[in-house]
Amino acid sequence: MRARSGYGCSVQVIAIVGPTAAGKSALSLGLATALGGEVINCDSMQFYRGMDIGTAKLPVHERAGVPHHLLDIWPVTRTATVAEFQTLARDAIADVAARGRIPMLVGGTGLYLRAVLEEFAFPGTDPDVRAALEARLAAEGPGALHAELADRDPAAAAAILPSNGRRIVRALEVMEITGEPFTASLPHPTPRYASVQIAVDRDDLDERTERRVTQMWTAGLVDEVRGLVPQGLREGLTASRALGYQQVLAYLDGSMTEEEAFTATVVGTRRFVRRQRSWFRRDPAITWLDGAREDLLAQAQKVVEGSS
Repeated sequence: MRARSGYGCSVQVIAIVGPTAAGKSALSLGLATALGGEVINCDSMQFYRGMDIGTAKLPVHERAGVPHHLLDIWPVTRTATVAEFQTLARDAIADVAARGRIPMLVGGTGLYLRAVLEEFAFPGTDPDVRAALEARLAAEGPGALHAELADRDPAAAAAILPSNGRRIVRALEVMEITGEPFTASLPHPTPRYASVQIAVDRDDLDERTERRVTQMWTAGLVDEVRGLVPQGLREGLTASRALGYQQVLAYLDGSMTEEEAFTATVVGTRRFVRRQRSWFRRDPAITWLDGAREDLLAQAQKVVEGSS
């Protein structure tokens, strides 16, 4: 039995997680249709309006009539925070459950999932420490700060993209304030909800990743990014660092060729897949399923039924 039970809370939440391109969206639609569920987005880049192709956001006509929540809620200039997502997602869970439906968190952003499902309080902030680290970020670049984070807290560095300067700064800030590794500041799991967590993975993700990026380019990712630039994409601290968008911006700015941007997106996505696997594999509450199985939906239903 893999269910994680919350204290004093009767809401049953299903989470479909795992690495990019493994098949989470298709499984979530099948489960939602079979069980009466509604999808709550748990992908930190699908919050943004207009970022559709590069985030593999399901178009409305492909959602099989399943309601989706927390998609397209912010402009690309908005900085995403885990704390704000925690509030929004818990409100969505309460709304879905109040209507007798099953809330289903779906996505690959592990920290966001944990912040929702567990009693998760966020460490404080220090404006002076933050300002000093942001000055270093501007002067030295995210790579140098990520190398420092890797030296001081390898587990935290493994979970954060080297290009994600905002998250690197936050991790280093918490370490300066607490005097402990960033991962030590994360609480031990104390469930907020009764939940069933299923991760989808498969052996052919390297090939699937390249095919997905090829499909994104064919579908018009470059034009999508070009159209978001006047909306402030370059200034968006979160959105501008999304895989694919960051690389296409570099192409549009002339610092990469289009071929280099494509290759960098493939390589970056494969690295991200490895980080996602590493993050989710640490959680014993997650049941792993092979996304290549023809009976994937039936297997997932068995997991859910076995947790009841």
